[in-house]
Amino acid sequence: MKSLTLLTAALSLAVSGAWAAGDTAAQPVATFTVKPAAAQLASSVDAQVEAVRDATLSAQVQGAVISISAKAGDRVTAGQELARIDARAAQQSAAASAAQVEAARAAQNVATKEYERQKQLFQKQYISQAALDRAEAQWRASQSQVQALLAQAGAAATQSGFYVIKAPFAGVVGHVPATLGDMAMPGKPLLTVYDPSLMRVTAHVGQQQAAMLRDGGTGELQVEIPGISVSRIAVPASKVQVLPTVDAQSHTVQVRAELPTSVVGVAPGMFARLWLDAGKGTTSPTAAAVGPLLVPASVVVRRAEMTGVYVLDGQGRPLLRQVRLGRPAGDMVEVLSGVRAGDRIALKPQAAAKVR
Repeated sequence: MKSLTLLTAALSLAVSGAWAAGDTAAQPVATFTVKPAAAQLASSVDAQVEAVRDATLSAQVQGAVISISAKAGDRVTAGQELARIDARAAQQSAAASAAQVEAARAAQNVATKEYERQKQLFQKQYISQAALDRAEAQWRASQSQVQALLAQAGAAATQSGFYVIKAPFAGVVGHVPATLGDMAMPGKPLLTVYDPSLMRVTAHVGQQQAAMLRDGGTGELQVEIPGISVSRIAVPASKVQVLPTVDAQSHTVQVRAELPTSVVGVAPGMFARLWLDAGKGTTSPTAAAVGPLLVPASVVVRRAEMTGVYVLDGQGRPLLRQVRLGRPAGDMVEVLSGVRAGDRIALKPQAAAKVR
């Protein structure tokens, strides 16, 4: 037992001597000092592409769909017929109203002639004033009857027009949920039409970001639409609308950024990102103190599920420390936790790993 204790002590001294020798032979390690950035990083929020003019067409009357002359993706012009509903009952009603107008006009002609005769007889004193008044009343009643039936016939004709669905503006048919034989009901969607020449991106931002947008402190915004454009699309502040209301549930404000007409290939419902540069318009003297901690992306070491950097300790030895990363910023990356301002990080992690 005594000999085993002596052997352990000898091994400990040997390891300590080897570590000291390694420290003496270690070369200086190139480092990067962590410090806060001068401004906040540009932040992005999820957004959605939508059309400025987007109409959902539905019937104002009830009836069976007997014709659909457009399908999804078709380009249509303003006033073009898109669908038709069975209007036979309405047409019969309009015809009956027109016939009633003709009958009322015939009765008006008779009443007019009778009134003229009664006036002539009254001038010759063949009838009394009461008889003339009755003839005049019948003539005026016939006129009113004609006017009432004309209005009724106009309403019936207008009602007949409700059975034809037309495009309100030139655009593209987005969706056709109706099929032949469906029963159209008031308010039930039959088709959707949107104008592809006027598109915008809608996002919900925080109250502080919305206040900066209203003040114009962020300058122009940038829109990213994956699959449409490799670079971000610049949107001037004059094309950005911040709605005056705040959502009571999420406490966010809706922002609408109108896309330039040169952007093609976008469709309502596409995913997009709205980039906000939080650094612009920041006038606080302590803005630099609250900036994010940035390190070069090349110093990050990834081993299995661990992400870390080599941080030099008080003796100048690089030690691997786990970190949590945030958003990239060019060739730099934000560090959310794991390092502090003033820490020195090895610029070459492969060389730092060999230092013992």
